[in-house]
Amino acid sequence: MSDWQDWIGLKEQRADRVDAGAFGRWLAMLDRGAPQDNTVPQGYHWCLGLPDAPTARLGPDGHPLRDESPDSFMPPVPLPRRMWASSKVEFMIPLCVGDAVMRTSRIASVTEKSGASGQLVFVDVAHETTGPNGVAVRETQSIVYRAAAPVDALLSPPELGAPDFEATDWNAHRAVVPSEALLFRYSALTFNSHRIHYDLPYAIDEERYRGLVVHGPLNATLLLDLARRELGDNCLKTFAFRGLSPAICGEAMHLVMRTAESGIELTAFAEDGRQIVAATATR
Repeated sequence: MSDWQDWIGLKEQRADRVDAGAFGRWLAMLDRGAPQDNTVPQGYHWCLGLPDAPTARLGPDGHPLRDESPDSFMPPVPLPRRMWASSKVEFMIPLCVGDAVMRTSRIASVTEKSGASGQLVFVDVAHETTGPNGVAVRETQSIVYRAAAPVDALLSPPELGAPDFEATDWNAHRAVVPSEALLFRYSALTFNSHRIHYDLPYAIDEERYRGLVVHGPLNATLLLDLARRELGDNCLKTFAFRGLSPAICGEAMHLVMRTAESGIELTAFAEDGRQIVAATATR
């Protein structure tokens, strides 16, 4: 493989608009009403400025192809499995319904590492979403590419153990069961055709997951919605999350939040206490 230095600094821009219809469908996905002030809640920026590769330019996993062509923004890492590993987000100015936006993305770094599962390549992408009043959201997103799973690899995550989640130490707790319909709606709203979210045979046989995988940014959106329920819309200045273990469709997730000396701690747990997402935020 290569160090992909030629891709570092590469930029792309995508113009979009906060469409009232699409925003209404996002609210319906979350079973919530619209804010009274016409602002857009935190987390909706993941539905803006989306990659729109033609269907003929999709790879076997459903993501846009990565190659040497000018159409390939991401470096042509040959490792087939992709995961949204983490994000660090700054919320600057709330967007409003009807706003024209511009999303500028830049390849910030490409790093090769060796892990327990083999070779890994991390691609950090810096995104800036700008609205009529200036920069609304800044985010650094870390994408990790991994080698193909062996055909006899154990399914991930392990089968659920005995119930072992306890909410006593948390200030807020909400249990949700992500359904196939929820995953479908989020895939549609984000134009995400990664097959692990809707193609069960592919998820099991090719990527060796135990079931359909809940999107990383959907997990983060549910945690942001928990913060909204407790603190109000657009209450956070920063939000950072990292995926620790896959969340599986149809299995309960426990979303929890508490205050800490450094700010706000948010986490998602499986029923048996396995940690799915760890997040921190500030107000």
